[in-house]
Amino acid sequence: MTQRWYVVQTHTFSESKAAAHLTRQGFDVYLPRYLKRRRHARKIETVPAALFPRYLFVAVDMASQQWRSIQSTIGVSRLVCNGDAPAAVAGAVVEDLRRREEDGFVQLSKRPRFSPGDKVHVVEGVFAPCIGLFEGMRDLDRVSVLLDLLGRKVRVLLDDLSVAAA
Repeated sequence: MTQRWYVVQTHTFSESKAAAHLTRQGFDVYLPRYLKRRRHARKIETVPAALFPRYLFVAVDMASQQWRSIQSTIGVSRLVCNGDAPAAVAGAVVEDLRRREEDGFVQLSKRPRFSPGDKVHVVEGVFAPCIGLFEGMRDLDRVSVLLDLLGRKVRVLLDDLSVAAA
């Protein structure tokens, strides 16, 4: 079989449902996921999330599989096409994503959202009304910010989700 990867657009929050139904139909499905940190009810938790919300990859052999059934699968909005033919994705894209997986989740490189010297606004915690200068990342979850407190610059380590662009 000469399978190629194609992109499927799903209904909102239906990536897993569409993947399960496509797998039942005999298609090879790849739904890249990562661990997302989210803040909810004053708690920060790590939850699995789709790397590409509303999209997944499906491998299809156009000569032997009935690819048109993808269009009517539960959870699927449409198969991404160029005209009437499905648009193929370079196989290296899926291979690269799979190589970056660890424990079933794609590992994303952690890059600071700000450059050193950028003004940031503290949005949560005891320093919430303050504006400071971004210094850099201390580890994967904390940022160093220079705040002007009591007439001098004070270095403060904060959760990376508690600062926003000023």
